Amino acid sequence: MWQQKSFDQEHLKGILYLVPTPIGNLEDMSFRAIRILKEADYIAAEDTRNSKKLMSYFEIDTPLMSYHEHNKESSGWKIIQLLKEGAKVALISDAGLPTISDPGSELVAEAIEEHLAVVPLPGANAALTALIASGLSTKNFYFFGFLGRQKKEKRKQLEELKNIPTTTILYEAPHRLKETLQLIHEVMGNRKMSLCRELTKKFEEFIRGTASELIEWAKEDVIRGEFCLIIEGCSLVPIQESTAWWEDLSVEEHVKHYVSVKGVSTKEAIKQTAIDRNMMKRDVYHIFHVEEDK
Repeated sequence: MWQQKSFDQEHLKGILYLVPTPIGNLEDMSFRAIRILKEADYIAAEDTRNSKKLMSYFEIDTPLMSYHEHNKESSGWKIIQLLKEGAKVALISDAGLPTISDPGSELVAEAIEEHLAVVPLPGANAALTALIASGLSTKNFYFFGFLGRQKKEKRKQLEELKNIPTTTILYEAPHRLKETLQLIHEVMGNRKMSLCRELTKKFEEFIRGTASELIEWAKEDVIRGEFCLIIEGCSLVPIQESTAWWEDLSVEEHVKHYVSVKGVSTKEAIKQTAIDRNMMKRDVYHIFHVEEDK
């Protein structure tokens, strides 16, 4: 066990500051963040070329050092040594909170392992900014970040996410958005969603609707910018045997209940009925459509 008192400076050998940077609007930079970046001995930046623009704007002349996905082991070791010597190092990413879908978590873990203070600053974050304006539940949420690049991997991840009852947050690149929306519809059903792009920038936009509506939008609109996808949580929970409300219903009636009462598609209703009854989905499909054809 190790108890850190962040503002008890006399007992700190060195401090690793986690400093958020704007996700698009420079006015979102806090006074404290600017002060810490000016007072630090070094700034560890994901892309020093990009960070130089921010430093220039706020007249910060602290030395920059590179820390990114491809050099995090060697650069991380160097930063730890600097912290041990008493240096103050500020870690920043290109935009938003360090370590969130960006490198840095390993550095934080190593610093803590060495009993070096890690002090986070609050600030800009794309996921939470998109969530609070989505119109979907903010009481509980699950942040996943970027899905895998391959379609097979992406589908598997969505299968794992589909039964989560809370709002889910994803990030996605513009050139993969259409495929991702289609997979969300196929795997998770026609849920309410909010697409958010260009957050805090001049062309900030929110596209809210169901998965099927967003698929149609993506076919017609020009897709630009990184996206935050806010997805409604799963409302269909498998019914346990002890509370099987459907026992007196036929398979056909069971499926129709989900369609009429829950408002889901026939495909999703068949899937949920199969889960409830511990049946194969194809068997439920066959029974339902045989009954309908009679």
